[in-house]
Amino acid sequence: PELLHEVDTWTNFSRHLHHAGNANSRIDNLQRHLYAVMLAQARNIDFKQMVDVVDLSYRQMIWCNNWYVREETLQPSTDEIVNYQYRQPLSHYWGDGRFSSSDGQRFPVAVRTQNATPLPRYFGYGRGLTFLTWTSNQYSQYGTLVTPPTHREAAYTLDKILDNDSEIDIQEHTTDTDGYTDLIFALFDLLGMQFAPRLKDISTTRLFRMDIELAYDNLKALKFHKSDLDLIAQNWDEMLRLVASLKFRWTTPSLIIRKLQSFPRQHILTQALQEYGRIVKTIFILRYYNSEAYRRRIDSQLNKSEKFHQLRGHIHSANRGKIRKKYPQEHLNQANCLNLIVNAVAVWNTVYMQTAIQYLLSTGQDISEVELERLSPVRYEHINVFGKYSFDRPSILTDEGLRPLVVKNTPD
Repeated sequence: PELLHEVDTWTNFSRHLHHAGNANSRIDNLQRHLYAVMLAQARNIDFKQMVDVVDLSYRQMIWCNNWYVREETLQPSTDEIVNYQYRQPLSHYWGDGRFSSSDGQRFPVAVRTQNATPLPRYFGYGRGLTFLTWTSNQYSQYGTLVTPPTHREAAYTLDKILDNDSEIDIQEHTTDTDGYTDLIFALFDLLGMQFAPRLKDISTTRLFRMDIELAYDNLKALKFHKSDLDLIAQNWDEMLRLVASLKFRWTTPSLIIRKLQSFPRQHILTQALQEYGRIVKTIFILRYYNSEAYRRRIDSQLNKSEKFHQLRGHIHSANRGKIRKKYPQEHLNQANCLNLIVNAVAVWNTVYMQTAIQYLLSTGQDISEVELERLSPVRYEHINVFGKYSFDRPSILTDEGLRPLVVKNTPD
């Protein structure tokens, strides 16, 4: 709670948490109630349990949750924290904010609910949900969605990229194999972005060429298939109309993609997009084969998503991580609260790491750029999620609004 309070003093993200009816609250210490509600959601703690953790009213927390905590307020608050992370000098050693990844994290559900489905590999005989997250290469998560675990992640890959209102400008995106289809390759390319997934069994993937008769000395060992350029040309205008609809947010990408994939053999537009996507995919695979640095860059970005999963699991650990809310909107609010909290942790770590680095440099220590690039703000060993929660501001702060640096003297 103290961490959340500090990050709010830096970013003022709580100003986006406004009343749904634009009414003025008469609750004393409204900000503390909002912090408590978001922490309860992120920690997976029921509000009745939260009363034992904080000295606040149960009814007032329920009221704040119903009127203040929703996607329309949580997403702008998260964007504020993501933007603050983007402006930190240290974050630019980790990336430029133009490359991101998406991945799903599965949580079991303890109640019967509409969008939870069984998946024995993860839930045994139970049911669960998938929290999808989008992570930038600056260690910030700019979007989240909740989906049934049986839905393939590829259909949702574009949703938060095109719905991103933060300052980061995503130009390249990666996923694992579950987030890839030929259709996604086509849409990314037509939208002016690069799709760069980490593909499983890439050696068995079929490659395509526009002109099968042309001979290239360096490609003689590879077998290619002929692309149907006529099919692409005949449907080119429809393909551009579809992309324009996505670009201007007239429709949700996942809705359109799932509709197109419902009857791929009957829908000519789906066939044309898949044919175009195979060409784009072939170019990507050849580049992927040719450059070890490119492969490492993709793996490094996916590892950043995995690190966030560990942090999210640490925060969402109450009640054994089993979700107890029944309705999809409640699941989405819980996912957005968790996303806000993990971004706050990353920003807090980044700011204090910068302060420590500046101190080390002032004492004459040499720190290389390579060492800075290998740092990670997704650390949680020092984050205590247990015990009573106090929302008081730390009493001892420097003129910069930070906690004083504790220097441990080590023997020579």
